[in-house]
Amino acid sequence: MEWKFSVAPMMDWTDRHCRFFHRLMSRRAWLYTEMLTTGAVIHGDRARLLAFDASEHPLALQLGGSDPSDLATAARIGEDFGYDEINLNVGCPSDRVKDGRFGACLMAEPTLVAEGVAAMKRAVKIPVTVKCRIGIDDQDPEAALDVLARGVIAAGADTLVVHARKAWLNGLSPKENRDIPPLDYDRVYRLKAALPDVPIIINGGILSLAEAKRHLAHVDGVMLGRAAYQEPWRLLTVDSELFGEAAPHATMKDVFAAMLPYIERQLAQGTRLHAITRHFVGAFHGVPGARAFRRHLAENGVRPGAGAEVLRDAIALVDDRALTPVAA
Repeated sequence: MEWKFSVAPMMDWTDRHCRFFHRLMSRRAWLYTEMLTTGAVIHGDRARLLAFDASEHPLALQLGGSDPSDLATAARIGEDFGYDEINLNVGCPSDRVKDGRFGACLMAEPTLVAEGVAAMKRAVKIPVTVKCRIGIDDQDPEAALDVLARGVIAAGADTLVVHARKAWLNGLSPKENRDIPPLDYDRVYRLKAALPDVPIIINGGILSLAEAKRHLAHVDGVMLGRAAYQEPWRLLTVDSELFGEAAPHATMKDVFAAMLPYIERQLAQGTRLHAITRHFVGAFHGVPGARAFRRHLAENGVRPGAGAEVLRDAIALVDDRALTPVAA
């Protein structure tokens, strides 16, 4: 498995439409679902929650939960659906997550996290990975991250994704936790140095492929979050810059041409246009016509019965010179 570059799992963002869009820009990026709780996977509408297009591979299912038995059951369901990896969320700082005993609050229970990993490893043949913070609240990141990492690796985790910030569960909102705790990339580098045989992926505050390349001198992989979502044009050069391969589509115009048949299929199945086009707002960030493009989608994509022509008309508002890749 190669986790050299991935797009982070993001609640309300990395749904199946977003992932299909991202895959049109990079064949090599590893993609993740939004976090799904074990309860939702086990008891919910699996066809709606877990379905994905075959083109999205390689694709990981991110789970939220703490009960080892439930994690094993949900992981097995994910494997049966065809996912390539099961990832356990030990980093989300929202209040809902804390109340449900999953996410970042599990940094305080490394033994339980290791038990969950071991249970999932027994249940599935695909890789099981963990995404965590460097610590929470008053924890010492040197000790907290080391204990968690060594515990889950001993339990069989195949790799560790580390968001290089603490999460403050008492005092900061989920939004503030994405920005206010200071980044400590060196702590992640030290973890990699201490565990040279374990794939370590770094996440948090990385804004460009140029930054990604600098991190790759110290760790095995880089995960982009908001930068990949809010400025998706950055993904156009991932395959060439990081893997020495041609991108599936050279320009954003080509990406949208490939997106239109998917949109038509989704609309025919009852999907509303806005559910798809809401992921496009940053496609032409900072170029002539970008504001008109966003406005046209915002005003017309939400209308009942809106069709693919809304996207075609929005693209026509963008200067053709802006349809080529922007330096990442």
